[in-house]
Amino acid sequence: MDRAQIVHENFLRRVAAGDLPQGHAPSGPLSPELAVSIYRSGCLTRALDRTSRAMQSKGQGFYTIGSSGHEGMAAIAAALRPTDMAFLHYRDAAFQIQRAEQVPGQTITWDMLLSFACSSEDPISGGRHKVLGSKALTIPPQTSTIASHLPKAVGAAYSIGLAKRQPPEHKQLPDDAIVLCSFGDASANHSTAQGAINTASWTAYQNIPMPLLWVCEDNGIGISTKTPTGWIAANFSSRPGLKYFSCDGLDIYETFRAAQEAAEYVRKRRKPAFLHIRTIRLYGHAGADVPTTYMAKAEVEAEEANDPLLHAVRLLETAGALSPSQALDIYNRTGERVDRIAHEACSRPRLDNARDVMASLIPPKRECAPSNGPTAEERAAAFGGDMKQMDQPQIMSRLINWTLTDLMLEHREIAMMGEDIGRKGGVYGVTQKLANRFGRARVIDTLLDEQSILGLGLGMAQNGFLPIPEIQFLAYYHNAEDQIRGEGATLPFFSNGQYTNPMVLRIAGLGYQKGFGGHFHNDNSFAAIRDVPGVILACPSNGANAAMMLREAVRLAREEQRLVIFLEPIALYPMRDLHEQGDGLWMQRYPDPSQRLEFGQVSVHGDGTDLAIVTFGNGTYLSRQAQAKLAGDGINARVIDLNWLSPLPEESLLEAAAGCANVLIVDETRRTGGLAEALMALFTERSDVPHARLVAEDSFIPTGPAYAVTMPSADSIIAAARSLVGETR
Repeated sequence: MDRAQIVHENFLRRVAAGDLPQGHAPSGPLSPELAVSIYRSGCLTRALDRTSRAMQSKGQGFYTIGSSGHEGMAAIAAALRPTDMAFLHYRDAAFQIQRAEQVPGQTITWDMLLSFACSSEDPISGGRHKVLGSKALTIPPQTSTIASHLPKAVGAAYSIGLAKRQPPEHKQLPDDAIVLCSFGDASANHSTAQGAINTASWTAYQNIPMPLLWVCEDNGIGISTKTPTGWIAANFSSRPGLKYFSCDGLDIYETFRAAQEAAEYVRKRRKPAFLHIRTIRLYGHAGADVPTTYMAKAEVEAEEANDPLLHAVRLLETAGALSPSQALDIYNRTGERVDRIAHEACSRPRLDNARDVMASLIPPKRECAPSNGPTAEERAAAFGGDMKQMDQPQIMSRLINWTLTDLMLEHREIAMMGEDIGRKGGVYGVTQKLANRFGRARVIDTLLDEQSILGLGLGMAQNGFLPIPEIQFLAYYHNAEDQIRGEGATLPFFSNGQYTNPMVLRIAGLGYQKGFGGHFHNDNSFAAIRDVPGVILACPSNGANAAMMLREAVRLAREEQRLVIFLEPIALYPMRDLHEQGDGLWMQRYPDPSQRLEFGQVSVHGDGTDLAIVTFGNGTYLSRQAQAKLAGDGINARVIDLNWLSPLPEESLLEAAAGCANVLIVDETRRTGGLAEALMALFTERSDVPHARLVAEDSFIPTGPAYAVTMPSADSIIAAARSLVGETR
């Protein structure tokens, strides 16, 4: 028989017979009224779990992962404020239900059933997933991720202290708020969880405010793999910078007391705490999972006998708050009410076309206060002696530095974070002087953990900041790419645009570094970025474009709430010359702060009609060299610099290439999965012009003299151009 039905019938039988499990007497500050409210939330959690399974069996629901056994989370919700942002474990329906009791006007049963039914009227995801979350309840949506929400909880908690000193325009959380983040005992072992908890403790150890309450829901098993007895306590009870609390989640009185104590500690001390709550898991992991296939039946039955709702009935009776017959009546009436509402929810409309599904991939625009930029006096104070050099051509790294300075002066909600960006000024000096100009609270030297860097940015963005995190090298991005794919890009999608995490992620990357590198420091693949829906990828090839594109990237994040990745070619940071040593032709003057290069706009160099060379980044530099030599062969070419790599600026590109007899695509990324594949498809589908591609080999990049042999060169571009034009003349 279905285990959910067994647990249901056991509850009815045992409460009616007064056969309740043994346990401690109720104690602590939980009032009778609130205790009954918590029990009601547990009953609703249980009824929704049973109904969701029934809906799935009828084809009316599409995803079930239950919260039964974790009803004690309702007591934790009752101990917190509804303005305390909560990043929830996927078994925390009881928490969300109880929090809804704290906010007037909520229709939590209806809302959650719409989510089960994948109705387009679901108020959080618009029918895109069965997901916990609510804007009104300060619960950003979570799906069944494994600990990937922990890093951004650190960012949200850090942002509260910074926002108190420097309130951002779109601030969301009160100054005395705390952040809750819950997860399971199995997820606690994930490297993402370990890194995030370590980051929070590392931060607090330095007396930096970190008002964060971790809640580990320990049901002793992860799908079928047992958690060793005592492992969670042994792992987390003695960590520096982390206060440990524990409670039995089967006892709502004890859980409420422990949660109150932990929350008070975090709120007053502004330091993180770890609340270890013992729970059980009923019904197996999710959906059709049958626990008796990997657990002894007697073990499953022993867990079911410890049903937290049975414990709650005993505790309420002992406290004189509710009789067993009253408790049974609440349970039955709750189930009947859920059945009635579910019948209606299943009749509500669902998404049925790609346009509507994709409508929330792009966040909505938001109103921003007009900005006139910094005053001349503010700029002079920040730039100091650099002001005298602004009328002289400069290398790309310096122009990016000046652009960041102007942007941070103009937008006080910008904060930067990354490895070595403050005191050292970055590996390549791009962020030099910024920490002195703006303070270490806005230019944050992080620990060496890319997941924590990106999580810090994602979480801060949810409290109104505009983060500009830095990943030192493109290859390091892969250590943490799920923070962008699984968290950053999906947040507006799964919240129907209600939650966003706008930011500009700077990454130094691509190839052609001389004398330093290998595949960790020269990485010519960004396929893992291009295939993430909703993310914008920009790549400048010269300093002036870098300045103007970075300003546009900040505008896109600030006003349109976009997540922009700004890929900076390392080899071009210090580049001075183009054709011969000392010509200085690759240096440029700092564009006026009002100038931007608009999203989707390409740059065109030359007006030749024999050949259009379509490229980006280092390819633009090499193609400009080839362009001059091709002119000597009588081949008049124009070089089209894409600037924006995802989504491709298709219309602007086709317009820029119009009138050319041939198109050569020069792509420094790899043949397989590289940008040229999309460009070849574009010209095949929308143009009759002969076209070809020159790309990098499917190889990693070596250190030493062979650093560039797998990628296009000026000579290979010339040879490919001659071949293509020669075939069509």
